[in-house]
Amino acid sequence: MQINLTREDLLKPLSYVAGVVERRQTLPVLSFVLLRLQDGEMTLTGTDLEIEVIAKIKGLKGNNASAEIALPARKLFDICRALPVDAEINIKREKEGDKATIKSGKSRFALATVPVTDFPNIQSQQWEQALTISQGNLKSLFEQTHFCIAQQDVRYYLNGLLLEFVDKKLRAVATDGHRMAVSEIALEKSNKGEKQVIVPRKGIQEMMRLLDDPDGLVEIQISANHFRAQTSGFVFTSKLIDGRYPDYTKVIPHSQSKLLKLPREATRETLGRVAILSSEKYRGVRFSLSDKSLQITAHNPEQEEAQEEVNVDYSGEAMEIGFNVNYMIEAISSLRSEYVVFGLNDPNSSCTLASPEARYPQYVIMPMRL
Repeated sequence: MQINLTREDLLKPLSYVAGVVERRQTLPVLSFVLLRLQDGEMTLTGTDLEIEVIAKIKGLKGNNASAEIALPARKLFDICRALPVDAEINIKREKEGDKATIKSGKSRFALATVPVTDFPNIQSQQWEQALTISQGNLKSLFEQTHFCIAQQDVRYYLNGLLLEFVDKKLRAVATDGHRMAVSEIALEKSNKGEKQVIVPRKGIQEMMRLLDDPDGLVEIQISANHFRAQTSGFVFTSKLIDGRYPDYTKVIPHSQSKLLKLPREATRETLGRVAILSSEKYRGVRFSLSDKSLQITAHNPEQEEAQEEVNVDYSGEAMEIGFNVNYMIEAISSLRSEYVVFGLNDPNSSCTLASPEARYPQYVIMPMRL
């Protein structure tokens, strides 16, 4: 068995797959990548049993025979990355069970292999829904919401991103119980009925890495248990989180009595400076709102203090409210408008952050006691 290709042929598809494969696996085969060559086209497959990525390499000249081999993903990626630009790579194995030899110039590497029959694959039939959108729009939707996904929450359904298909819209919702992000994109065609699925956190992070062509198209498919995203360069499949997502619409305030319009970039920089002296554990800052003024302060256990004052168009009653400054900065950074609108009611109610020009993305942040 023999495969010939260049470093550039292999490097990018291998980077797609290597992100899914983890070094330390309960099953040794899961740290391998499956290379399958047929009719001059190669696929590279990596999986952790929850997520599977199949990357494609087309037009490999001089590789007419069929071949299959499983090699250690991370080691193969590191070898490929360390070789010179445009280096020729030869992968050879005499017979099943032998080590594979990788040659490039005067470099030679002998890598362990595993039987390809041991390599698992995620199979799903009966795709219930399919739609095609631009990679740029889908990646933007994920970027605006993914950071609010919970990490290792006992409420397992919060450890993923809710994707809601409704009418001609695809909506994404993420929450960790302390903050929430909601965004949506318009679709060209109407969906076949309303549907909600929860894609795991790792799956969203991997897709954001894979969607690297803003003008390219991606086909999304949904089944009862799986989510699939497919382009000309890769096929991404993820198992879905089996659970019912809470009714996020109840968390969004329907009306707010105090609306503050602030320059987005200046506000982000102000919060960044105040955050320096906030408590490393709680990251709390106090917002003190009074006539024409918003004062932002932070304290820490060492009795240090940071204070900034911002001029605002406000003439109502005075109010103090506390927030996690990291939540604020992440939400403001995800908005792309010149200004940001803060919506407030009282010290015990959540605040909202959004752009003046668009309803989405929208962020809801719960207050904290300081």
